[in-house]
Amino acid sequence: MNDRQNRRHLMFIRVREFMAQHIGDFSAAGMARKLFDQLKETILELNRHATAQASGIGEARQQTQTRGDARLSLRQIMEAINRAARTMGVGDKFPLPLQENDRKLIQSAGAFGENALPLKAEFIAHEMPEDFIDDLNERIVDLETAIAEQGSAVDDHISAGAAIDNTIDDGFEIVRKLDGLVRNRYADDPAVLAEWIAASHTERAPKRTTKPATPISPTAPPR
Repeated sequence: MNDRQNRRHLMFIRVREFMAQHIGDFSAAGMARKLFDQLKETILELNRHATAQASGIGEARQQTQTRGDARLSLRQIMEAINRAARTMGVGDKFPLPLQENDRKLIQSAGAFGENALPLKAEFIAHEMPEDFIDDLNERIVDLETAIAEQGSAVDDHISAGAAIDNTIDDGFEIVRKLDGLVRNRYADDPAVLAEWIAASHTERAPKRTTKPATPISPTAPPR
C-alpha cells in the first residue's frame, strides 16, 4: 500500500480499538455495533488485499528477472547461429535485431529457425549442436512464457491495488457514519469525544523539508 493508504489503514485500526473499548456504551441492537462489525471485516479484507498486492509485486519482480534471463539466453543462441552463418557466407539471412525489443527478438528468432532448417547439416558442420534448432525454439517458448507470466503478475498487483482503494472507500464511509453516532453518544463527555476525534483523524503526510537557500555574499566593489 502507498503512504496515503497506510495512513487510512492505521486510522481504521484506531477507530476499531476505540469502539472495542467503548462498545458497551452503545445499544445491543443499535447501528453502532453493526458498523463496528463492518469495520472489523473491512480491515481484514484490506489486510488480504495488501498481502495479495505485496505478493504480486514480488512475483512481478521475479518474473522481470526471469524474462531478462530468457531474453539473454535466446539472444546468445541467435548470436551463435549468426556467427556460423557469416562463416558459411549466408549472414544476411540471419541478421540480429538491433533494437532491444522482446517481440522483435522473438520474431527474428522464428525466422532464424525457418531459414536454418534447410541448412541444418551445414550449420552442424560449422560446429553448431545437432539439436540447435530445437534449442532455439525452446528458448523462444521460454521468453514467450516469461513475458506472459510477468504480465499476469503485474495484472495481479494492479488488481489488488484497485481493490485496496475500493475497500478504503468502504471503510471511510463506515467511519463517517460512526462519527455521527459517536458524537451524539458522547456530546456531554468531552474527554471521550476528544479520544474519538483523535482516533478518527487521518494523519497528514509529513511535509518535505527544503534546505534554505545559501545566502550569496555581496560582491565587494572594485577598488
